[in-house]
Amino acid sequence: MTDTTSDTIIAIKADLRAAMNGIAAKNLRQSGSAYRLVYGVELPRLREIATAYTPELHLALALWNENIRETRMLAVLLFPHDEFDSDMADLWVGELRRDEADLAGLLVMEQIATSAYATDKAFEWMAEEREIFQLCGFLTATRLIMNGAQLSPRAEAELIDQAEASLGTSYLPLRKAIANTLLRLAQNAPHLEKKIDKLLS
Repeated sequence: MTDTTSDTIIAIKADLRAAMNGIAAKNLRQSGSAYRLVYGVELPRLREIATAYTPELHLALALWNENIRETRMLAVLLFPHDEFDSDMADLWVGELRRDEADLAGLLVMEQIATSAYATDKAFEWMAEEREIFQLCGFLTATRLIMNGAQLSPRAEAELIDQAEASLGTSYLPLRKAIANTLLRLAQNAPHLEKKIDKLLS
């Protein structure tokens, strides 16, 4: 880590301490958060903090490795989008823990869903055995559908098959993500509405 990066992280942590929400931090810790430290800063305020800093690869990587909820979220916001490639997506999703569903959602929204590899990764991850990958796969699929992506009949069938295979999961964030994906698909593909209603009933 360079001296400049270290100084920037010190400044960012000072910003986080100033914005700390003690009640939110306590609630997150009590919910079983495995982060080393939690400031309880909400996403809108984190976005404000991020605007004061220039997106930069080494800074984002250093923030990610801090294992603090807010620095990992800022890492996503400050990672240069054109440098967040498919391999980096696999790496960071693979490092997510089950208690980081909110971070998974931010990562998908900010970096993955608008990338050239988003569709490939959505279907690849939905078929993964690891639930955190499945979560990111369905979150990505939902974003793609919301952004107007048109799925082929084969892709629609594959998505429904993957959803049906994973709907029984005990991992609540994944179950919610699957339901949201199916509901979005039903809105865009009325011919699938009855089949999807049956799956979700």
